[in-house]
Amino acid sequence: MTTPQHAAFSGQPPGVTANGTPAIRFAGVHKNYLSHGESVPAVKPMDLAIGQGEFFSLLGPSGCGKTTTMRMIAGFEEPSGGKVYLDGQDVTGVAPNKRDVNMVFQSYALFPHLNTYQNVAFGLERKKVGKADIKRRVGEMLDIVSLTGMEKRQPREMSGGQQQRVALARALVNHPRALLLDEPLGALDLKLRQQMQIELKRIQREVGITFVYVTHDQGEALTMSDRIAVMNAGVIEQLGSPREIYERPATRFVAGFIGTSNLVDGHVDRCENGHALLSYTAQDRVVVPVGSSVRPGDKIEVSVRPEKIDLHRGVPPVASTGGSVLSGVVNEVVYHGTSTNYTVATAAGADFTVFDQNASNAEDLADRGDRVFLTWAPQHSYMIGV
Repeated sequence: MTTPQHAAFSGQPPGVTANGTPAIRFAGVHKNYLSHGESVPAVKPMDLAIGQGEFFSLLGPSGCGKTTTMRMIAGFEEPSGGKVYLDGQDVTGVAPNKRDVNMVFQSYALFPHLNTYQNVAFGLERKKVGKADIKRRVGEMLDIVSLTGMEKRQPREMSGGQQQRVALARALVNHPRALLLDEPLGALDLKLRQQMQIELKRIQREVGITFVYVTHDQGEALTMSDRIAVMNAGVIEQLGSPREIYERPATRFVAGFIGTSNLVDGHVDRCENGHALLSYTAQDRVVVPVGSSVRPGDKIEVSVRPEKIDLHRGVPPVASTGGSVLSGVVNEVVYHGTSTNYTVATAAGADFTVFDQNASNAEDLADRGDRVFLTWAPQHSYMIGV
């Protein structure tokens, strides 16, 4: 097998290779379905570029359009308008078997009467590849997916994770330009699913092929992806790296869908040094970095993640140092082993979730009904769109 050529992203826009050609590109692509005589949009007009060798995830709830988007890449769905490009070639209207992409499904779709070797070799045999070449390529691929020595195993003799690896090897042995994965880990138990997330990313790095991954599981997307497109109602609400999307959600939907986020709104009391102050009482306030367009009197919405917040049972010293501080009453306490999760009704009128790590030197846990104070640094507040 030839050494995979990894994409060079340095100095290039996201999703574009050194020669300027993305692996996959949508130009104004949209998809409508007829329902009771009416045209219903499944995917609204979309421009998108996915880079060579990128692990790209389409993330969103059921019905958001992510699977339809993937099926248009594969050719199983034709767009109602716009163009689909693979490596710069217009493939709109081209049959799925004529596109240089492979797809892996949640069901694995292995041939039950064939062993591991035969399943992986199937596509190469159909292409009339020589036996020696087939043996070499299948052996290399089984090594990559850690299945060496299991060549004679039947699918029924393998675990779900092993069957998933066979499906991956079968899809990758043909050296497609892109591999499309439609919620492939959904049938696995939690621990195995987490292990396979790490393995999938390792395999993708090793083979250097563009992966497009569809999931509704935010943890999967954050763990594996180079970039994530968060979809809602047929639209990409935010496109960026896992860190960008988690730390800087662009909309209320993204803030709520990716992880747990506390949202609070208020009117700007004053602006100074690039920060806005939202006051609720003499001691309760939120400080958030803002742009020059924000003015006193503006109503804004602020997001802060639960793990960024410190919970205090007494009045905290930060109350006089310029950070955010909200008082409140504990409504719920849930022990999770590594952390204790609190729900706190705050003076700002919003219920906050707080993840308090259970360190060995932690203070006694707060109880329901306790009055507490929540504090966090200004840089952990983020103003989001509404």
